[in-house]
Amino acid sequence: QVQLVESGGGSVQAGGSLRLSCVASGYTNTKRSMGWFRQAPGKEREGVAGIYVDGSTYYADSVKGRFTISQDKAKNTLYLQMNSLKPEDTAMYYCATSIWARARERSDFGNWGQGTQVTVSS
Repeated sequence: QVQLVESGGGSVQAGGSLRLSCVASGYTNTKRSMGWFRQAPGKEREGVAGIYVDGSTYYADSVKGRFTISQDKAKNTLYLQMNSLKPEDTAMYYCATSIWARARERSDFGNWGQGTQVTVSS
């Protein structure tokens, strides 16, 4: 059974930084796309950043230049370094994995973590 466990969320002031982690377990096929999504109250879940199987990455326009996604395959861990945080980054952040090589849409991802809360105050 695939399990994703996020950590690293918290409360910071605008301009601050956080690093989210997601530890994955329960699958043998490691050739998976990985992604970070977020959902603010009253809004739909949106993609933030992701890594394809070939290692290439993508970012939502709203976080480009501020967030960096990376992974340590030896540790089965996905990271999201978030710098220059803004109040509009406040949301629950979710890690997700997909069996597709270039998953990007929310519907492409079949396994999700429980989320970690990020709150940015002005």
